[in-house]
Amino acid sequence: MKEKEIEKILVDEVKCLGGRAYKWTSPGNDGVPDRIVILPDTRVIFVELKTDTGVLSPLQKIQIDRLKKFGQWVEVVKGIQGVKMFFQDLGYMDTASRIATRYNLE
Repeated sequence: MKEKEIEKILVDEVKCLGGRAYKWTSPGNDGVPDRIVILPDTRVIFVELKTDTGVLSPLQKIQIDRLKKFGQWVEVVKGIQGVKMFFQDLGYMDTASRIATRYNLE
């Protein structure tokens, strides 16, 4: 599955939960995470999306480390399984289950 497709699934599921997943581009700051996810009653989460085989670039690692040093919550989500786990780890079990069923995940 392409990163763009994974991103769309994440965005759609966040919207279903009443949240927002803003696309983040920061001129002059290459390597920032793809999305800023805001869910009800949860801290802001910076999300970097990758395919199952995708790897972080050195610049992405620097940007993620910088955000974490500022005390920010950053998640690297790999593939559709990673999207499922993202929601499961946040306690959105119905969302995780729906993704698992829709994409034949265990």
